[in-house]
Amino acid sequence: MSTVPITKFGAELLKQELHTLKTKERPAVINAIAEARAQGDLSENAEYDAAKERQAFIEGRIAELEGKLSSAQIIDPSELDAEGRVVFGATVALEDLENGQKVSYQIVGEDEADIKVSKVSITSPIARALIGKYAGDVVGVQAPAGVREYEILDVKYL
Repeated sequence: MSTVPITKFGAELLKQELHTLKTKERPAVINAIAEARAQGDLSENAEYDAAKERQAFIEGRIAELEGKLSSAQIIDPSELDAEGRVVFGATVALEDLENGQKVSYQIVGEDEADIKVSKVSITSPIARALIGKYAGDVVGVQAPAGVREYEILDVKYL
């Protein structure tokens, strides 16, 4: 089984979700099923069907999270020493050479990627173009509208 990189922060979020599902959601749905069973005929009991469906979702999500955490290679970006090179977990400041717009992205695992908070997946075109480069390098990124060129302004390991 291959390992999947994830930042320390991303792993903590998955662990918190798993804990919540096991300690709050699972017991709540078990109680809901017991209450629905107490109402009698299960063949026409919508509450029972909904609770069983919710239970299946929760159990599936628990199994998914446990699988992800067991195959995770947890990387703490603050402990990296890549000598200024862009690597997994690095936060990269970029300037779009076409319009001068400056952006900053952290390269993270697929499960924690969220462009709204400037986190891009290691498998994204921009992350693949940046990996291994240094501040001052110019990279071409294949975007839907064509190739965009960015200059790497700074690389940090936060």
